Amino acid sequence: MAAATAATATAAGTQHALFRPSLNPNPLRSPTFSRSPSKIPSLSISCTAVRSPPATPSIATKDRLFNFAAGPATLPESVILKAQADLFNYQGCGMSVMEMSHRGKEFDFIIKKAESDLRSLLSISSDYAVIFLQGGATTQFAALPLNLCSPDDSADYVVTGSWSDKACKEAQKFCKAKTIWSGKPDKYTKIPSFDSLEQNSNAKYLHICSNETIHGVEFKDYPTPLNENSILVADMSSNFCSKPVDVSKFGMIYAGAQKNVGPSGVTIAIVRKDLMGSSQPITPVMLDFKTQADNASLYNTPPCFAIYICGLVFEDLLQQGGLVEVEKKNVKKASILYDAIDGSDGFYVCPVEKSVRSMMNVPFTLKKSELEKKFIEEAALEGMVQLKGHRSVGGVRASIYNAMPLAGVEKLVAFMKDFQARHP
Repeated sequence: MAAATAATATAAGTQHALFRPSLNPNPLRSPTFSRSPSKIPSLSISCTAVRSPPATPSIATKDRLFNFAAGPATLPESVILKAQADLFNYQGCGMSVMEMSHRGKEFDFIIKKAESDLRSLLSISSDYAVIFLQGGATTQFAALPLNLCSPDDSADYVVTGSWSDKACKEAQKFCKAKTIWSGKPDKYTKIPSFDSLEQNSNAKYLHICSNETIHGVEFKDYPTPLNENSILVADMSSNFCSKPVDVSKFGMIYAGAQKNVGPSGVTIAIVRKDLMGSSQPITPVMLDFKTQADNASLYNTPPCFAIYICGLVFEDLLQQGGLVEVEKKNVKKASILYDAIDGSDGFYVCPVEKSVRSMMNVPFTLKKSELEKKFIEEAALEGMVQLKGHRSVGGVRASIYNAMPLAGVEKLVAFMKDFQARHP
């Protein structure tokens, strides 16, 4: 009986150690995802969590859909598989990252390494604090004026799409925020000449959204605040870490992670340290940049698992050669897709001015608008999902963030050409 009990326990332990869910995200295909015990990496790393993780075997991309969602968006396959391997027992510690204390040594290593790798990617100097927050970029719409302005201070906003418009309207509750340029009359298809911006000479900051997720408009360069004591602030949610950025040009950069560097639930803020410590008295403690920075993003329980995933993504971007190499890949993907649109003799149309087209979010319409629903449905049948445009503008939108493989864009372009040929 004792031998039988021991054998049962051993079998159960093996079952837990080798557990891998056989997911089939595409119901039109039979599940093919499986693992043999011989291919499972051995987790022999100690609980100090300082050694390099074991290599994670890859699965065929055919087992996954090409997800063109604007966010939450596709993540690198290698990151998902690494997280899967760590999910039950992180680095041999006997716990999942979702279970461990945010005050423990394991998570302390995770969050510090994530910050260090991000600093390496963007060459962030010690003059800036990096903080991991909650509430999405939308919460920063309020946190920004609360931390940097008094109620009577002015702030300038360049409104190039829905998100910068929302940011300005929220800021108006806490300071004298003003829209100094709006692309709304042109349906948010342009970015203004910086020389034409009528800035307030007393503005505390100049705010932009570096990439408008909905409308597909991206800043290729950045304006300079007129007031020499002012700063430039950018919401970089949908092109964060897609290319190199000179952080020193900004007083603050903030980004929701769920586009390019992680899952939903964590927001990353990069704030110049000398700007912190003068928040309005009404500022909630959770929105105070200094409080968050002084407590190393641990004033309360942070979104631990989301931060862990961001850390894996930062590792992946560094392994690719950094953001210079990442940008080259993104330029190639975007060029292929825009060339297909522009070369379709008007069958597909991108309304955005060519000089400011986004590398990340590509909106387009079909000349025969009645075909758009059919296009989206047929693409889904071919394993390409989330191509429907935002509900506020309609049409089609392909979000091709860092983790979208070149093969996904090539398959979409091939489908576009085939669809056009079938609908002359």
